[in-house]
Amino acid sequence: MSLLEQLEIKHPIFLAPMAGVSTPTLAAEVSNQGGLGSLGLGASSVSSAREQILATQALTDHSFQVNFFCHQSQVLDQAIAAKWIEYLSPQFSRLNIAAPQQLECIYPSFLDNDDFLNLVLETRPKAVSFHFGIPHPHQIKALKAAGILTMVSATNLPEALAIEAAGIDIVIAQGIEAGGHRGIFNQSIDGAIKTSDLVQLLSQHCHIPVIAAGGIMTGQQAHVLLQLGAQAVQLGTAFVQCKSSNANAAYRKALLNAPVTQITDSISGRPARGLVNTWHMTVDQPDRPAVPAYPYTYDLAKQLHAAASQQGDHSYGAFWAGSNVAQIRELEAADLINQLVLELSQAQ
Repeated sequence: MSLLEQLEIKHPIFLAPMAGVSTPTLAAEVSNQGGLGSLGLGASSVSSAREQILATQALTDHSFQVNFFCHQSQVLDQAIAAKWIEYLSPQFSRLNIAAPQQLECIYPSFLDNDDFLNLVLETRPKAVSFHFGIPHPHQIKALKAAGILTMVSATNLPEALAIEAAGIDIVIAQGIEAGGHRGIFNQSIDGAIKTSDLVQLLSQHCHIPVIAAGGIMTGQQAHVLLQLGAQAVQLGTAFVQCKSSNANAAYRKALLNAPVTQITDSISGRPARGLVNTWHMTVDQPDRPAVPAYPYTYDLAKQLHAAASQQGDHSYGAFWAGSNVAQIRELEAADLINQLVLELSQAQ
């Protein structure tokens, strides 16, 4: 059975599960047009995740994926946190507000307990994907027993082989061009492999389907990656500008006007690619101290962005975007899927 048959979708096009940007409406629009819609639920509570899944199921009878974070939860190093707060204090002072005194763990991990697992088993989406790592063996076993397809992001071959060995159904080859967070398991090891090279590498060594993700904006680009061994492509940045996404006005404007991206771990505590702004130009100085563990660092960044936004300053936004954001097109989700399919057919 082909991958498209397994997923019960028409086109080899996935919507990337972008936490904070994805919505039930956007997911349903992609799914209803024959692609695989998605919900990025890694930043959601269990109750919010349930609401989003049920809302999506009410909008489409077609397949979609839900996504969670599998990061290794860490105890906050208070000394590192104190130095980081001190280092960012001038940014808060510039806004005439006080820096926070304590950082909170704002995002749980799928690995921490089975609450999210039980939600997935209850709501039965077609597929569930994971970022930053692999679920526990008992979690994978439960998902497989329920007939839910599993996917995990890999940024290098060792991660992909570990994913396959764990019994995961599909590997997502996330190239360095991808917007948002790098899916690396170990933050001190990032091969920084471009998408086309990673697809070829994984296709040669893995026996499970490979999905290409990172820097894909057109059907022609998708065609090249399918020719290199990918069985489908996953796009995120291309869909952020859709009216049905949750991106705010400042984010949408920046996508069209600031087409240069850079990777930083200053915003969240994990490396992520976004539009160049104050984080990259001012915070990421050579003498910058070590960042606290993810997601504690993100707590401070969100507070700083919220405070600045209230004063009309959007330069601290986590405006995640892939390296080819300059190729973004102002199309709604259904029209974008249709355009990608047309370009794919013309490229063959």
